[in-house]
Amino acid sequence: MLTVEELRGLVDTGEIDTVLVAIVDMQGRLQGKRCAARYFLDEVATHAAEGCNYLLAVDVEMNPVSGFEMSSWERGYGDFVMQPDLSTLRRVPWHEGTAIVMCDVRWENGDPVTASPRQVLRRQLERLHERGLEAYVGTELEFIVFDDTYEQAWNTGYRNLTPSNQYNVDYSLLGTARIEPLLRSIRNGMAGAGMVVESAKGECNPGQHEIAFRYTTALATCDNHSIYKTGSKEIASQQGKSLTYMAKYNEREGNSCHIHLSLRSQDGEPVFAEGQGMSKMMEHFLAGQLAALREFTYFLAPNINSYKRFVKGSFAPTAVAWGRDNRTCALRVVGHGQSLRFENRVPGGDVNPYLAVAALIAAGLHGVENELPLEDEFVGNAYASDRATVPTTLRDAADLLAQSELARETFGKDVVEHYLNAARVELAAYDAVVTDWERIRGFERL
Repeated sequence: MLTVEELRGLVDTGEIDTVLVAIVDMQGRLQGKRCAARYFLDEVATHAAEGCNYLLAVDVEMNPVSGFEMSSWERGYGDFVMQPDLSTLRRVPWHEGTAIVMCDVRWENGDPVTASPRQVLRRQLERLHERGLEAYVGTELEFIVFDDTYEQAWNTGYRNLTPSNQYNVDYSLLGTARIEPLLRSIRNGMAGAGMVVESAKGECNPGQHEIAFRYTTALATCDNHSIYKTGSKEIASQQGKSLTYMAKYNEREGNSCHIHLSLRSQDGEPVFAEGQGMSKMMEHFLAGQLAALREFTYFLAPNINSYKRFVKGSFAPTAVAWGRDNRTCALRVVGHGQSLRFENRVPGGDVNPYLAVAALIAAGLHGVENELPLEDEFVGNAYASDRATVPTTLRDAADLLAQSELARETFGKDVVEHYLNAARVELAAYDAVVTDWERIRGFERL
């Protein structure tokens, strides 16, 4: 991590010449500008940068789409302000002479752009702060590595790619050794960007791996998550490989992004533990997760593909239930004492972490404010239970969000309508596509 004065010194010596000025879009991607470092110090650091407000009103293909109140052809697609959060300034070791800073998005008059993912999370963090609380979060991203370049993958329509492992390498040291040059470059690059790397391990799907980082405060974790996700793709590309965080790349195990969350008081004391068990605070917070999970699932699983992970017996959850160290439940309570926390197992690798963590905090505060009682833990195989299930399609999740008064009260009507429109855009695009599956089944035989 860098201070502005440290950056100035590195610019003076020629070690850094470029600063990436980044925001996070609806899809959780980094967007922004590559600024000359001296220009950044002279202008952007003390004032701001500007960007077209269509960046929060496009689909995955970067097409301007209709239906967004904040940005449209009728409004002229003007600019908003990208205000650097200088506490996030850091090196980007995998690019020569480069640093990056995350930005908050504001209108020209200084008001926050409420639908921007970083602001959605900030609003929930402010609600915690009013109660004297702070959220600590860890995200666990899985990805699949291929020996093909991104260009080769594109040119083949992402078909017949060669995974970097040919079999299940879950916890296999031999399996991770096969691509250790890439894993090591990613680990060291992220350490150089200010993250605390814990470990790397193989996963079940051929070529599937996970790199774990130490938890930290919620906003910092989400910033780290976004930089890591982009950086790992860039490092893979530099080594002639590609990797994907798709929630469900093929019919085998999907890429998950389990989110761990705990609360502390503002003087650093954990508040989830009491004696040998859970505090009332944690019980209410966890009860809120159960109560709001289905209504808030869109923020955990924002894409068509997200819902294909939810298969019984796949280690991706289907049942709305909580259990102690039970990986068949959507909510898994782990740790003890100061490490006591819950893990939400619903999100996949395609999740926008800011929206997901905001949803977890909002659900938990709903439980705390209404003192919701916590049901008994689920023991056994939740896949075989009669519990309510997470929505099975994006359409179902969007419908539940549209009907949620809690979502409107918590996030604001403008935010909910913004993301409902994003869901409608994605559904319309998917519904218009004729898939390979349809051609194979129907070209000759129907």
